[in-house]
Amino acid sequence: MHRFLAFLITRTVVLVAGITFFGTGLAHAQGAAFAWPGGARAAVSLAYDDALDSQLDNAIPALDRHGIKGTFFLQLSSEPIARRMEDWRAAARGGHELGNHSLFHQCSGAGPDRAWVAPHRNLDTTTREQMQDQVLLANTMLTAIDGRRERTYTAPCFDVKALGGDYLPALHAHFVAIKAGPGPGVPASMAAVDPYRVASVAPVGASGAELIALVKQAGERGTMIAFTFHGIGGDHLSVSTQAHEELVRFLAAHRQEYWTDTFLNIMKHVRQQRAATPAAR
Repeated sequence: MHRFLAFLITRTVVLVAGITFFGTGLAHAQGAAFAWPGGARAAVSLAYDDALDSQLDNAIPALDRHGIKGTFFLQLSSEPIARRMEDWRAAARGGHELGNHSLFHQCSGAGPDRAWVAPHRNLDTTTREQMQDQVLLANTMLTAIDGRRERTYTAPCFDVKALGGDYLPALHAHFVAIKAGPGPGVPASMAAVDPYRVASVAPVGASGAELIALVKQAGERGTMIAFTFHGIGGDHLSVSTQAHEELVRFLAAHRQEYWTDTFLNIMKHVRQQRAATPAAR
């Protein structure tokens, strides 16, 4: 049901991998002034969408083994939320971020390979105001789960145009940052990063070496990489447990070079850095 998203993801990864050496060097020179905590070369966000069983069973144990914190963007109507509520609460207590991924995961039903979008969950027929109300209600539900109020959001399928227009602008005041849209998951410079339109790489079937290569590219540019995983060793749009383990192990072994933290903490730092250093904007 996610074949179209997988197609976009594949194109994104190919585009990122095809950047020339000259472009990479220039971008690094532009982004080198951006200061990451501890003098790190880049920031890494490991995020996981849709509230899946394989994330609880495979991703969180791997993160915990290596002392790495991730972000889990929860679709609040997802069955594993109700069935495994205490597991999600335990993840939050362990330092992982629970992010907002809407109540019902509305995506556009238009375009190729979108036949899987249910009519009653079609973003094209959901009004902008309805979507805004639902996303804010999801924030309330998340607070009931983890007791926290600062929140980030990932737009389902990276689609943002509801019936009546883009539903995101009215939500900006309620979120520290928003991921919306595929694109260069490794930005050329931090000046190019809009906190309310953060691009992401959503790997499907990638190897550990391919994932690590993206991290190293972020280090070369002095910027960041925002991963959006789905299934880990199971479920849909999956990455193998081996590839995920290789990435997490690499990040744990190179903590001084790559600052890996929740999407919330990374984007709070980005906003603080911009406020304190006009050149970083």
